[in-house]
Amino acid sequence: MNLAPAQLSEHLKRGLKSLYTLHGDEPLLVQEFADALRAAARAQGYTERTVHSVAGAHFDWSEVLASGGSLSLFADKQIVEIRIPSGKPGKDGSAALQQIAERAQGDDATLTLIMLPRLDAATLKGAWFGALDSYGVTVKFEPIERRNLPTWIAQRLQLQGQRVAAGEEGQRTLQFFADRVEGNLLAAHQEIQKLGLLYPVIAGSDGVLSFDQVENAVLNVARYDVFKLSEAVLGGQVLRVQRMLDGLQSEGESEVLVHWALSEDIRNLKRVKDAISAGRPMPMALREYRVWGVKEKLFERVLPQIGDATLANLLTAAHKVDGIVKGLKQPDWPADGWQALHRLAGMVCEQCAAPGRPKQARPPRGAESYTP
Repeated sequence: MNLAPAQLSEHLKRGLKSLYTLHGDEPLLVQEFADALRAAARAQGYTERTVHSVAGAHFDWSEVLASGGSLSLFADKQIVEIRIPSGKPGKDGSAALQQIAERAQGDDATLTLIMLPRLDAATLKGAWFGALDSYGVTVKFEPIERRNLPTWIAQRLQLQGQRVAAGEEGQRTLQFFADRVEGNLLAAHQEIQKLGLLYPVIAGSDGVLSFDQVENAVLNVARYDVFKLSEAVLGGQVLRVQRMLDGLQSEGESEVLVHWALSEDIRNLKRVKDAISAGRPMPMALREYRVWGVKEKLFERVLPQIGDATLANLLTAAHKVDGIVKGLKQPDWPADGWQALHRLAGMVCEQCAAPGRPKQARPPRGAESYTP
């Protein structure tokens, strides 16, 4: 049984189940959901709790199996938590989890809570996960996307009696806040709590936070990854791409990996474009080159507005930057690898900007004029 995180309150009104599986890469959301389950369980008499962290291929599952069937003299009900940070329980673990799932049926004395990271498609089809899903409740936690982050921040501020100003000023404040905490939800939660301490809501106040208050209080704790960078580039989000590249550089990310992400998108744009020119429908060409999810929608929007000559020029530029990040010099290009990456990303952004809006808010770092 699948359950969306937002459905927890309604679910708890109908009573606790005996088996829950939480999986996803947002520790804050997973922890809050698990805390709510534990609180509901304690209110219903689950007074004992044991925690098992699965580490290594030779983990002893016998203790886990035994804890599910034993209670101390002082408890009538118990919570058994099984944490598998790797998401790979192994052969013995797979068998044990299937046994735990089957045993959970009709067991009102034990609440089993299994916590996993984000799982790939193959793992989700495995026998052990299928058993957990069939006999219990599974909850998947998706990352908060950048476009939804301002709304999430506003909702969290509202929970502590605070809000931003109405209209354009408030939207500017939320966008600034989101830029500071993107990709780091746990830190975003901490920054929101800090605002509650710095500017407490007192009787008679409206709890409105000004832009200056947020700017002075919220630290830059954003964390980026190359896959989100790729989506921002294809979305034509020039300023966000520059922030992400600066963030990746400061975090010590490999220039080669960043270049690979950018160049792979350029190559795939060219491959899909060539396949469409050869007569294949776009959906078929996208599947053939393993373009799906968010990128699929971005490719569908971008491809009609990029010509073959432009793609050829972008491929040539990607080839030059490949040499630069490996220590070679290229005429008319920055010698510094990160500056070259800024320029390449800016070139792609310029072509991917939505029709009707300015192609480029400001020139990318290290860029000279570029004519496709």
